[in-house]
Amino acid sequence: MKVNGKVTYDFSFAVTPGKDKLSIDNRPLEIRDFIYVVMYKPRGVVTTCSDERGRKSIMDLLPIELEHLRPVGRLDKESEGLIILTNDGNLTQKLTHPVHQKPKRYLATVKGMIEKRDLKLLQEGIPLEDGLTSKAKARLYSHARGFSTVELEIYEGRNRQIRRMFEYLGKPVISLVRTAVGALQLKRMEPGTWRFLSSSELDLLL
Repeated sequence: MKVNGKVTYDFSFAVTPGKDKLSIDNRPLEIRDFIYVVMYKPRGVVTTCSDERGRKSIMDLLPIELEHLRPVGRLDKESEGLIILTNDGNLTQKLTHPVHQKPKRYLATVKGMIEKRDLKLLQEGIPLEDGLTSKAKARLYSHARGFSTVELEIYEGRNRQIRRMFEYLGKPVISLVRTAVGALQLKRMEPGTWRFLSSSELDLLL
């Protein structure tokens, strides 16, 4: 790598964006601005940048000029809802590292009636094979025709965590939608659509 025409082997070398010129193999490097996108991930799409099994990825829903973005966290294939994509590693760290305690809110529709004791268990912690879940916020959102919808707010991101929590209660999840990350909400978006975050929304996340 060259900095201002001089070869450097120190990759911790400090540079000034907009002033210093970087190149690799004599090809100039472009310094990209940070980009922030919010997407309504539809059901049946995987949250990966590519998939060796040929399944549709969230990256297929973005234009080619945004293919360098990376998802912040994951939603499993059968879940839907809000997901953020960015090239800002600092924001990714703040939203995913447990120390920052960023809440994520979901609407889970399950088979069966959710009782008060179920809500209490969700709130106090569910014993899963990888340990007790952290305390959560849970309330019954609606109930009709043998199905219940629960609004759940958690501060963790274990693999298939919410589905496993309800499986423990004997109430399998029929549909799962992430409706918020921190103060950012999914409002007025359709599955498969995306938009850029506004500066005010970014401030809310930070």
